[in-house]
Amino acid sequence: MTGSRAVVVDAPGAARLVSGARPEPGPGEVRIRVAAAGICMSDREVYDGRRDPAHVRYPVTPGHEWAGTVDAVGDGVDPVLTGRPVVAEGFRSCGACERCRAGETSLCDAGYAETGFTCPGAFADHLVLPARLLHPLADGADLRAAALIEPAAVVAAAVRAGRPEPGERVAVVGAGTLGLLAVQLIAAASPSALTVIDPRTERARLALDFGASAACSPGESEAERGSYDLVIETAGAPTTAADSCLLARRGGRVLLTGMFTPGATGIDPVHLALNQLTLRSVFGAPSAAWSFAVRAFTAGILDPAPLITHEFPLERYAEAVALVGGGDPSTGKVLLRP
Repeated sequence: MTGSRAVVVDAPGAARLVSGARPEPGPGEVRIRVAAAGICMSDREVYDGRRDPAHVRYPVTPGHEWAGTVDAVGDGVDPVLTGRPVVAEGFRSCGACERCRAGETSLCDAGYAETGFTCPGAFADHLVLPARLLHPLADGADLRAAALIEPAAVVAAAVRAGRPEPGERVAVVGAGTLGLLAVQLIAAASPSALTVIDPRTERARLALDFGASAACSPGESEAERGSYDLVIETAGAPTTAADSCLLARRGGRVLLTGMFTPGATGIDPVHLALNQLTLRSVFGAPSAAWSFAVRAFTAGILDPAPLITHEFPLERYAEAVALVGGGDPSTGKVLLRP
């Protein structure tokens, strides 16, 4: 095959599959043969036109969750990478600003740029990106499962910031992809209790297979308020940020990873102050969190494969993206498989 196909979203609600020549890597770049790419709610927002205009550039080829194999390298890139299975960071950080130099690459001062939102993404046969963003995987890695390392890196950023310690009580709010991946990483820290909270009974129960010790609905969790050392919020629903703060014990830690609509959190600053809570948000993942997630994946601590429920070819992009956020509790992670 000498050509390459890509899904292009020209404007909200307008997508097409285009064919052309294979993209060529420039100096310092690599070309990836995409094996699998995950679709998340952010991709649905791009298609629907609901993503913040500051965080998308139309026309765009979406796809920020992916895994593949290096099949060409540009000038200045070690040719030994050719044939290597890889994932790569999504943020196109500059590497030179103060935040990048401190290792906080997801806070790059050079401005927002991300694969699949402002730069061509992985809903395509091939993807070109800077080689410095690559994270090589072990030979023979399951690239289908590795497509979920991107959301795992976001969760890893939250887990690293939350610093779970053995014997602590931990709650995860939300049993979607982020929540279930968080359960796997937190379970490795040997908490005394790991509770997953979600109104979708089937999703909450699935968390038990991923290492949770208990699962309950938001209503049932009210009896547990004020009892968790660490709460990781992953749902981004209108009430989940405030509920997460209420679940934390005095002096507890709360990490917010969900994407909220403006003004939707409802967090009470008086409650934060009186209970001396540590509250932090996570958007994307810095390089260290990516390395953490890749190590966990390689060690078998992180196993995203059971989350995958649907797989589609590029030609069926419209059908695939419609499943995401469609409300069917049996729909887990949806993949495109170029």
